[in-house]
Amino acid sequence: MKFLKFLLILFLLSSCGAYVDYDYDKNVKFSEYKTYNFFGDIKSGLNELDENRLLAAIDSKMKLMGYSKSESPSFNIDIQTSEVINSPNSNVGVGIGGTGRNVGGGVSIGIPVGGNRPMRQVKIEFVDAGRDAVIWEAITTQSNLGNTPEKREESFNKLVERVFKKFPPKS
Repeated sequence: MKFLKFLLILFLLSSCGAYVDYDYDKNVKFSEYKTYNFFGDIKSGLNELDENRLLAAIDSKMKLMGYSKSESPSFNIDIQTSEVINSPNSNVGVGIGGTGRNVGGGVSIGIPVGGNRPMRQVKIEFVDAGRDAVIWEAITTQSNLGNTPEKREESFNKLVERVFKKFPPKS
C-alpha cells in the first residue's frame, strides 16, 4: 500500500514539471564550439524588457559554461516564442449507476477542473555560423512570468537553467 502511495505522489510530481524537448545534430562535435552571439534580427515575440531579461539570462549561463561572446562566433543563438493555450489535464468524474440481478449500467461525465491557461512556448536554436545550419534546439513552455521585474527575471533564469540542463549533448 505504501508503494502505491509513493507511485501516486511520484506521478503527480512528475506531471507538474515543465518538459524540455531537445534535438541536435548527432554529427556535430560540440566541444569545437567556443564562441557565440545572438542573431541581430531576433524576433522573439517578447516585449523589449522581457527579451533583454532572457538574453541576459542566456548570456550569464553561457559564460558559466565557458563560452565567450564574440563578434565572429562559432555559433549564433536564435529565440522564438509563441503563445499557446494549455488545456487542463484534470477532470472530476460524476457518475450515476445502478445494478440489479447481475445487470449493471452507468453513466459518467468528465468535468474539466480549472480553465485554459495561456502559456508561452520558447524555442532556442543554436545555428552554426559557418554553414548556417541548426546544430541544437530546445523547446519548452513557460507559464506565469510574475508581476514584478524581479519575478520576471527569476522566471527567465529558471527557464534558462531548465533548457541548458542537457547542453552540450553527450555524444
